[in-house]
Amino acid sequence: MGTSNTKSGFSKKSVVISKSLSAAVAVLLPLPLWAALPTPVAPSTAPPAGDWIGLIQGYIKDGGLVLGLAIAVLGFLWIAYLGFAKFNEARQGKAEWAEVGVLGIVGAIVLIFASYLLTEAAGVI
Repeated sequence: MGTSNTKSGFSKKSVVISKSLSAAVAVLLPLPLWAALPTPVAPSTAPPAGDWIGLIQGYIKDGGLVLGLAIAVLGFLWIAYLGFAKFNEARQGKAEWAEVGVLGIVGAIVLIFASYLLTEAAGVI
């Protein structure tokens, strides 16, 4: 074995060539499959065909609604994190249990108010 063979018995050059060929096949093989992709989903406002401005406005509106939903989810997670932290402090004796109750009530009010504002904003957008 005077040549530079790998453990499997193939030379390094043949391994590089086979990897290059398999990469090329992997790239070129799915080209006919790309033609069968579904059409994109129209925005919720459903503008008439050819109305590009309406289409862009619809996508911006849908993006705003998704952003509002993300804000609501982050608010819920923030209130939940604060609630768990305050609960842990109350168990350790660093805070009173009344603080946990106040945080729960105030957190619920904030979430309800934020949900109301986001719902109204969705109607305005």
